[in-house]
Amino acid sequence: MKDSKNDVLKTVKGLSDAQLNFKVAPDHWSIKECVYHIAISEKNLWDMLEDKMKAPSNSEKRSEIKMTDEQFVKIIEDRSNKVKTSEAFEPKNTPYKSLNEALNDFKTRRADHIKYLKSTTEDLRNHVVQLPFGWIDCYQLSLMVSAHDNRYKQQMDEVKASPNFPKK
Repeated sequence: MKDSKNDVLKTVKGLSDAQLNFKVAPDHWSIKECVYHIAISEKNLWDMLEDKMKAPSNSEKRSEIKMTDEQFVKIIEDRSNKVKTSEAFEPKNTPYKSLNEALNDFKTRRADHIKYLKSTTEDLRNHVVQLPFGWIDCYQLSLMVSAHDNRYKQQMDEVKASPNFPKK
């Protein structure tokens, strides 16, 4: 989680407004929109984890989990598998008014999430949640947060690699 946070921050550091707002195509997200998506995803995915952890353990659903942690992370990070996000995760539906606001929210939440993961004694493995693509446990949900950052860091790198990406 620390590494993915640092990777996101390094990716946007020093970019101009023109670079942050550049879109490869009208239907693609800018780097700034990717950051908004990362920040709202941090909140929404973690809210899901917290809600599931407040509920009683549902370890009987563990048999529904079909992926190892490694397989799950690989699928989340794989950009060849395009996925349309839900409305709640779209940049236009976030509360952020600026890149700094989104980054500050992301950094604050991530620090809290790292602290929780370092200190928790809760059984993340026996709280299972169903997502559109299948069942995962809360430990995997915490992995998803970081893997999701990596997916969108790749997308931001793709924007930067565009031949029309502004020089300044």
